[in-house]
Amino acid sequence: MNDVNGSTGMNLDKNPRALAAAPGTVPVRRIAYHPAQWRRLAFRDAVTDFLSGSDDPRAYLERCLETIAECEPVVQAFVVTNIEGARRAADESAKRYREGRPLSAVDGMPVGIKDLYETVDMPTQANSPVYAGWQSGRDAAHVYALRRGGALILGKTTTTEFGMADPPPTRNPFDSERTAGGSSSGTAAAVGAGMLPVASGSQARGSIVRPAGYCANYALKPTYGAINKGGGLGMSPSHGVLGFHAATLRDMWETAFYVAQTIGGDPNCPGLYGEAALPQAARPDAVVRLDTLGWDVTEPAAKAAFDSYMHDLGRQVRVITRRDNALIEELEQALRGIPAVMFPMLSYDMRWPAWPYRDAGRERLSPTLLSYLEKFENIGPDDYRRALDQRARLRALFSQVQNISPVCVALCQPGIAPVGMGIGDPVYGDVSSVLGTPAIVLPVMAIEEMPLAVQVMGQAHMDYPLCAAARWMADWALRRAAG
Repeated sequence: MNDVNGSTGMNLDKNPRALAAAPGTVPVRRIAYHPAQWRRLAFRDAVTDFLSGSDDPRAYLERCLETIAECEPVVQAFVVTNIEGARRAADESAKRYREGRPLSAVDGMPVGIKDLYETVDMPTQANSPVYAGWQSGRDAAHVYALRRGGALILGKTTTTEFGMADPPPTRNPFDSERTAGGSSSGTAAAVGAGMLPVASGSQARGSIVRPAGYCANYALKPTYGAINKGGGLGMSPSHGVLGFHAATLRDMWETAFYVAQTIGGDPNCPGLYGEAALPQAARPDAVVRLDTLGWDVTEPAAKAAFDSYMHDLGRQVRVITRRDNALIEELEQALRGIPAVMFPMLSYDMRWPAWPYRDAGRERLSPTLLSYLEKFENIGPDDYRRALDQRARLRALFSQVQNISPVCVALCQPGIAPVGMGIGDPVYGDVSSVLGTPAIVLPVMAIEEMPLAVQVMGQAHMDYPLCAAARWMADWALRRAAG
């Protein structure tokens, strides 16, 4: 990890495409995960102490830095940091708290930024030599909002190549022989390891949902366009969204809402609806269980854990499945067509800028990314239009499900994080990406002392009431886990 203002004492030079730290080259780290016992790095809980003077943002930051010094040599969540810049911002924040005038809900919060998004004080490299050392001279939209609110932009978190292809060397914070997932690899690992309370992520397929599940984070994959993703280097404008990983639901929601209120949503989108404070828990009358295409590839232990979870949930609320309702069965069958919708759209999106990058020198792109381009070389406007039509039909069908229940529940991942550097199967994240609907990750289960998460999905622009249902489900599930 490099620091733009000097050495951190950690000799971990992560240049773009220094991708594959081989298994066995870092110390083994294993920490047992239990959802009811895992101690999380909350931020908003500390604000009361900031205001009383018993704690302050600089001290909070220094505790984060101590954890980074301990964990980062193994977890490898960061590309570059600006520790001295964060310290200066923390001192300014501490002064505001002493004077009783914090700028916002994120004032003094240490935050990581996925390295697909521009930062004025650090390079943005997208895990590619195409952007090695590149600095735009500006902040991405959400970074600008965070900085304006007094957040401490501590560092850039690792990502797969352009958020699409080869992985970084990031390890799972609970087992260093396993992946942290991707493409929001460093974001998931940094929050999961307790290095940061919040970090930004993005998703075109499963890049928020899956790594959050692997690393035991709460996470919001919002309605498409709800949070401005301007200033990013992603290749998936048709499905790509900006979201947040956090140690708590409160930090997740209140950070996301602050950013959306400050900088808005994507152009031509109404932005994130709701209120600034995390909503009160609201038990839904019923939930819809969705198996999706992911069930076909889900490991037996994960199936058993989810079946048990849903069985117990059924004692609290009515659980409606494909066996109970013809519309849900129709939706389940339709969702199996997601690959035919997603891949033509993603590949069509990738043509620019990936074709110019390839033309400038194939050696600057990984074999994985080159193979994607070759496989879908002949995708054209007619293919994209057909995919749009199919997607519209899927979304219309899903919108009917709100008449049964506004809350759907599915797994986040087919099993615990795989051993090795592969980022895992994004199949469960594909659903909300294609539907353009919100999903909230709840890290409420474990297998073999590794995280297993569920996601709560809802209708477009219903992120806030979905968060209320998710809060109730998280509270219930953690009581269940505690026995």
